[in-house]
Amino acid sequence: MKGVVVVFVLACVVGALSFVHPYGDPRVESAKGLDTLLQGADIPASAKAVLVGKCADCHSSETRWPMYSHVAPGSWLMERDIVEARKKMNLSHWETTPPEVRDVWMAKIVSEAKRGEMPPLQYLALHWRAKLTPMDVVSLSALTKSGAGEASVDGVGDATRGKAVFQKRCMGCHAMEADREGPRLAGVYGRKAGGVAGFGYSAALKNSGLTWDEATLERWLSDPDMVVPQNNMSFSVAKAEERRDLIAYLKTAH
Repeated sequence: MKGVVVVFVLACVVGALSFVHPYGDPRVESAKGLDTLLQGADIPASAKAVLVGKCADCHSSETRWPMYSHVAPGSWLMERDIVEARKKMNLSHWETTPPEVRDVWMAKIVSEAKRGEMPPLQYLALHWRAKLTPMDVVSLSALTKSGAGEASVDGVGDATRGKAVFQKRCMGCHAMEADREGPRLAGVYGRKAGGVAGFGYSAALKNSGLTWDEATLERWLSDPDMVVPQNNMSFSVAKAEERRDLIAYLKTAH
């Protein structure tokens, strides 16, 4: 009888703890249905299918909640990961998110997919079918291809406008004086590609032999994969004028 009482008490404690949310409660954001997710997003259908099928569990309000997700303390860890994932990118808010923020999201999606960083290992341990296939990575890479390759424009770039382009489109992954998901960019003009000591560049970029000047930066910002296949960056700057101004800014950034 004593053992039954202990089990009952433990069950009550675990049940009570499941109503505690030390990292926030992601369940308060109501689901609308996977079929509504990204419905109005202007992105390739193949990329949309991967995002909905393999990313929505953590990065949207369409999280599936299996039985084990209601049992503490395991539920806390799951909730923590989902809260943090939605802070970084919430696909349920795609249509209401500013375009420049979506550009950063897409750049990170492609970069992390190519590096094999998403989905994270703790998620794959329970959802092994969510592992991205090579074709999935190709599909996601299309997110950053729209408009790339527009012809360059004549004239001298404006560094002031280029700084604004950098702040709007690049700072999600890059900083001037510190490494983030991308390497620091102070002094990038005239530097050899893969030249920041200690940063984890792709082997393809490190062995490219490129030096960053106006010509190589123009090609790189237009379509990185065309310049160095199998690199870790797939974010492009679609407008030629913005590329010109951004390069002018990078020339002054020391």
